[in-house]
Amino acid sequence: MDQDDVGGELAAAGPYALRDKKLGFFGRIALFFRQVISELRKVVTPTRKELIKFTVVVFVFVLIVMGLVYGLDWAFGSVTHIVFGVPVG
Repeated sequence: MDQDDVGGELAAAGPYALRDKKLGFFGRIALFFRQVISELRKVVTPTRKELIKFTVVVFVFVLIVMGLVYGLDWAFGSVTHIVFGVPVG
């Protein structure tokens, strides 16, 4: 384990460890918001065509998973009725 020469505390990995350590409470909050804004500038909004394609893909995937869950529920229910002999009606 690496240790700081100054305080003997464990040094965090990365180039920002000492800089972040010197910031006060409000300085860390300001740094957080600057980093959030920086990350939001990297976001690319999809075109209308991409948005429709992604939406269709999500709906199809949800329908497939719903069918899978329904099929497993039906199968386990049928097996339960057979094993425990639940009377019908």
